[in-house]
Amino acid sequence: MNRSQLSTLFDLTDRVAIVTGGTRGIGRAIAEGFVCAGAKVVVASRKAEACAETEAFLRDELGGDALGVATHMGDLDALQALVDTTVDRYGRLDIVINNAANALTLPLGNFTPEAWEKSFGVNLRGPIFLIQFALPHLKASPCAAVVNVLSAGAFLASAHVSMYSAAKAGMHAFTRAMAREWAPYGIRVNALAPGTVDTDMVRNNPPEAQESMAKAAPMARAAHADEMVGPALLLVSDAGSFVTGEVLAADGGLVMR
Repeated sequence: MNRSQLSTLFDLTDRVAIVTGGTRGIGRAIAEGFVCAGAKVVVASRKAEACAETEAFLRDELGGDALGVATHMGDLDALQALVDTTVDRYGRLDIVINNAANALTLPLGNFTPEAWEKSFGVNLRGPIFLIQFALPHLKASPCAAVVNVLSAGAFLASAHVSMYSAAKAGMHAFTRAMAREWAPYGIRVNALAPGTVDTDMVRNNPPEAQESMAKAAPMARAAHADEMVGPALLLVSDAGSFVTGEVLAADGGLVMR
């Protein structure tokens, strides 16, 4: 290792990344970080206005090459269109960040088919099919990497959020299976498991719940969304070139394994 080699470990120049849920919170921070690392970034979100604003910020404020594509994770045709639009624009696809999520949950014993479909459609089915649609392009990439954003809740027995946690646990299982099956193609698949992060999803809880969530980990605070950029960058860059099938917990020590 020398200084020149070290300086390129986290370089994403010319790599093309899709970041779902990329207009706010963790996804927005990752999109900004990847642009700063040299990647061409496609941000996907349900709201077209948010996509346009994020695209403009990444381009005009950060000097990056970016595209916003309005996409609903529950719509499989929209996910195929997201991949097609990305490849039509940039000619390749190297990185997929499955970050978009739906926080809907109901108590055990009170599930409805509609809530089940909405939760698992966005949190599990959508991300899996997005990767499936991206797979031919990832196989063609010399530096393919997938990061599935989970939650510390996937590894905890938390009351009242089993629907959300189960979908994230399912993504963990798929992460390991994908890593195993696709290693021969040079595709690395890992997961990022945040703890409590100061995002809209957390702020939608009552103040006392937010405080409890923040203090649950040994570090006794909520993370800033920017603190997820370093872990994500490690998992998709050459710095993590020999890492696959793993979960990187960025949770302040909440789940120690």
